Amino acid sequence: MKWKIGLIGRILIAIGLAVGMGILLPNIHEGLATNFTRLFATFNMLFGGFLNFIVPLIIIAFIAPGIAKLGTGSGKLLGLATVFAYLSTIFAGVLAYFVATTLLPNVIHKPGDSVVENAGKAAATSFFELEMEPIMGVMAALIVAFLFGIGMASIKSVSLLAVFEELNVLIEKVISNVIIPLLPVHIFGIFLNMTYTGEVAKVLSVFAFVFAMIIVLHLTMLTIQYSVAGSLARRNPFVLMKTMVPAYLTAIGTQSSAASIPVTLRQARQTGASERVTDFTIPLFATIHLSGSTITLVSCSIGVLLMNNLPVEFASYLPFILMLGVTMIAAPGVPGGAVMAAVGLLSSMLQFDESMVALMIALYMAQDSFGTAANVTGDGALAIIVDKFTPAVDGSVEEPKNLEAR
Repeated sequence: MKWKIGLIGRILIAIGLAVGMGILLPNIHEGLATNFTRLFATFNMLFGGFLNFIVPLIIIAFIAPGIAKLGTGSGKLLGLATVFAYLSTIFAGVLAYFVATTLLPNVIHKPGDSVVENAGKAAATSFFELEMEPIMGVMAALIVAFLFGIGMASIKSVSLLAVFEELNVLIEKVISNVIIPLLPVHIFGIFLNMTYTGEVAKVLSVFAFVFAMIIVLHLTMLTIQYSVAGSLARRNPFVLMKTMVPAYLTAIGTQSSAASIPVTLRQARQTGASERVTDFTIPLFATIHLSGSTITLVSCSIGVLLMNNLPVEFASYLPFILMLGVTMIAAPGVPGGAVMAAVGLLSSMLQFDESMVALMIALYMAQDSFGTAANVTGDGALAIIVDKFTPAVDGSVEEPKNLEAR
């Protein structure tokens, strides 16, 4: 019988090879290491450009027919999904605030100016640049999907729905035959470049405690999300979390919620949530649910404030958390998009100066992939929760699912 390595195995192998070769090659020949890294940086540029191009099509292909099939309750489902996503994001921010303000003052005693100076070493660049402009932005795609989806539901369109269903099949073919097979190569290139620059190691050597705290907070938030989801679905929350591991690992490699949609969608379907809800919510949550990124931004910003001996009061910090939940929706599905979208808030609401912003960006980028992974994995829990509330919202009645593996 032919032995086949699964997606998780391929991703882990890609990460291990990237780190090993990133360390080994410079010791053999610096020029070889540079050109090898640039080769995969070129692949990442092409693959990343293709991902950015197809993400709006993924959103339209999944959300529009998903809304239409939900019928007259689709508008209510959209509202329900949005409310759950926002509450999850804000809860994550508040949790991070209280943990950070409790633990970090005992660890951080003075500004880390050296981190600002050392962060930002140039990564290997691609051999050439090729622009692949998407046909529309992510927000425009969401608006188009909502417009056509709700419109088809309200006029009970059959012919137009058939067109979108065929588009859905086409995009799924691209996902399964092109994107997923090439993801491990893309992840290899990203980790190779990270190892080549050494930037992450430099930042984490100074801010290791904050990094560890953020990871624990991510896992704590995921446990809370899946405990709620598991309680509603009568499933073991840790079994549900295990099902979403491929999405978590993919997000670590790609550093993009949008680029992880194909794997997240596939794994969310395996949790037992209905396809009609997962097809609608997973692409939506990739844009509006950012609990992991919020934990990271809140923890890092509090760390930077404490390193600069500035006060952090909940009354003045809560508005920043509330605004983050809205502002980050505009963040593109690319690495570091959330922190770039939050720079304006850091300056205007927390009074960050240029050096503090530079330190914040360096700290955030050092673990951006883990925040993205928490976002993506949490999407699966929210999809389960929304699925359980859907019958009460749209008035439909579903056959009970065959839930095993308690």
